[in-house]
Amino acid sequence: MRRKHGLHFGHKKKKVNVPIVKEVISWIVEIVIILVIAFVFVYYIGLRTSVVGQSMSPTLENRQEILVNRFIYSITDPKPNDIVVFLPNGNEKSHYYVKRIIGVPGDKVIIKDGAVYVNGELFEEEAETAAILDAELAEEEIVLAEDEYFVLGDNRNNSEDSRYANIGNVKKEYIIGKAWFIVSPYQDFGFLD
Repeated sequence: MRRKHGLHFGHKKKKVNVPIVKEVISWIVEIVIILVIAFVFVYYIGLRTSVVGQSMSPTLENRQEILVNRFIYSITDPKPNDIVVFLPNGNEKSHYYVKRIIGVPGDKVIIKDGAVYVNGELFEEEAETAAILDAELAEEEIVLAEDEYFVLGDNRNNSEDSRYANIGNVKKEYIIGKAWFIVSPYQDFGFLD
């Protein structure tokens, strides 16, 4: 009797184990989903930066590390009392500045007798601040353009902010995002109000 297919040494054709293949594919899909979520979280919400100087004291202190939500201002605009992170004049070689929004586009801001007035009314502070000793540019009324924000540090007499020509009004395109969480030092760990 002649064999039709050559020599045969008892090899059987291997069957694919379908449940194991399904399990492997399931794991791969889950890993890809987790990586995408992690990337989105880190890129849009997890930018980490350090506070430089005492300009936001007592809300934020020098060398505290904070997380910045970069996504929030793509769906909404910054609001008064938001703590924002920005690059002064868009200078990418500068460190990030962290300040509080006082005036939004269209607002009129002036500092009189040590107090901040927006659109003729005393600004409602969410942080405890001292009377401002030097109004600088805000001694005269400042009218904010369509894409400009007026920012101040909470430590009003030790802050380089919109009162000074080298910072001035902050354009929306220079705002990186909203400061929302303190990550370091550990004893200050938590959300910003």
